[in-house]
Amino acid sequence: MEKKFKRALMWFRRDLRATDQAALHHALKSADQVFCVFVLDTDILDALPRADRRVVFIWAALGALDVDLRALKPGAGLIVRHGRAEDLLPQLAAELAVQAVFCNHDDEPAALARDARVSERLASFDCAFKSFKDHVVFERSEVLTAVGKPYSVFTPYKNAWLRKLEPFYLLAYPVARYADALAISPPGAGVPSLAEIGFEAAELSPHLGVGSVGAQALLDDFLQRIDRYDDSRNFPAVKGPSYLSVHLRFGTVSIRQLASEAWQRMQAGQHGAEVWLSELIWRDFYHQIMHHHPHAMSSAFRSEYDAIQWEQGPDADSLFEAWCAGETGYPLVDAAMLQLNQSGYMHNRLRMVTACFLIKDLGLDWRRGEAYFAEKLLDFDLAANNGGWQWASSSGCDAQPYFRIFNPVTQSEKFDAEGKFIKRYLPQLAKLPAKLIHAPWAAKPLELQACGVVLGRDYPMPIVRHDEARAATLARYGVVKSKAVAGAGS
Repeated sequence: MEKKFKRALMWFRRDLRATDQAALHHALKSADQVFCVFVLDTDILDALPRADRRVVFIWAALGALDVDLRALKPGAGLIVRHGRAEDLLPQLAAELAVQAVFCNHDDEPAALARDARVSERLASFDCAFKSFKDHVVFERSEVLTAVGKPYSVFTPYKNAWLRKLEPFYLLAYPVARYADALAISPPGAGVPSLAEIGFEAAELSPHLGVGSVGAQALLDDFLQRIDRYDDSRNFPAVKGPSYLSVHLRFGTVSIRQLASEAWQRMQAGQHGAEVWLSELIWRDFYHQIMHHHPHAMSSAFRSEYDAIQWEQGPDADSLFEAWCAGETGYPLVDAAMLQLNQSGYMHNRLRMVTACFLIKDLGLDWRRGEAYFAEKLLDFDLAANNGGWQWASSSGCDAQPYFRIFNPVTQSEKFDAEGKFIKRYLPQLAKLPAKLIHAPWAAKPLELQACGVVLGRDYPMPIVRHDEARAATLARYGVVKSKAVAGAGS
């Protein structure tokens, strides 16, 4: 069967794998020759520190992807360019004389704007731009209410998502059977060194692995304990999560593969798999929120929450700096922030605890915390990060009520009862018994002395009192309640 295009270019972005890859599958089926490219986009990279874990993860994944492509067809491989993607991609398409560029959707507002400019430039020399769903199971307007509106509450969305799900939607896109269409790489292809793109090495947790092989190893390990996920996921000192979030973020694993594994086990009655699938559905949910409500990526999803007056000025800045540094005086919060700063990872339960503390104990704008997580998280994903922060601030879709305020001490007592996680990141508190480690300031001086801890020297005193902060938060959020009442009476 004659193919539509003689030559095509496969543009990898957040989909760094050569198996079950939607755009690569379609490109290989549609063109006689398919070149593969990744652009290290300086519009993104120039804003990052020179030793950035995400760049190192991507760089290693590119090397693995290049190996995987060459394994599919000797002589094929990955072309890597460094510069502005919206300039280099059309230039490369013209140089290679391709008739089409294939890629997978990226629904982040900045990416959509970039893709529109790339598509326009490609059209100027009759080169088609073809994009496909790959990053989620259901996207954009695939799951709507009975009246054709996007969902803004998760549980009804989840129920509709599950009703729509059929094995077809989880089928893998075959690539290997069409691999003969991969083009031989031109001279100069391959992955540059970190130094060549102006970056330095940064330490990654060894358990993450590299590329698709690393993702598969994590999945294999997780599937041996997925039946306990519903309980173990809440305890940061326990090996409970899948640790696949960064691989999902950069597409070194297929969402269809993960959802299929979870769905099959859920149907067999595994509650842990059902809870994990629910987490994957949350991911789809936040991405469709981003598509339908792009304003929420920079302001409150529920606009009335933009009226809240957050703490500002030098004192607020000092509170923020203490939160960032893990020096709030609340051990679970501080240990979580140190985990983030040291590894680029934070346990999901602790993301909620630290976010709620910033917003409702310190009275700081959720966007400050969102931006810090965006800078530090190895698995940073705009839709999910924004959704999580707006959930904590009560300003998002289906968010926790504003009067629900996590107590950092009771959260610590419940989810790190023995203080194992705290001690891992705050070794200066390691000698404190479990009954004291969650709130050291409440210990008697002799008890602290016996453990070799001097508050204010070895560990800070609390920068706020939770009971006072809770009262201030309820007053701060009162403006939202009053506006709602006024609106109802108008």
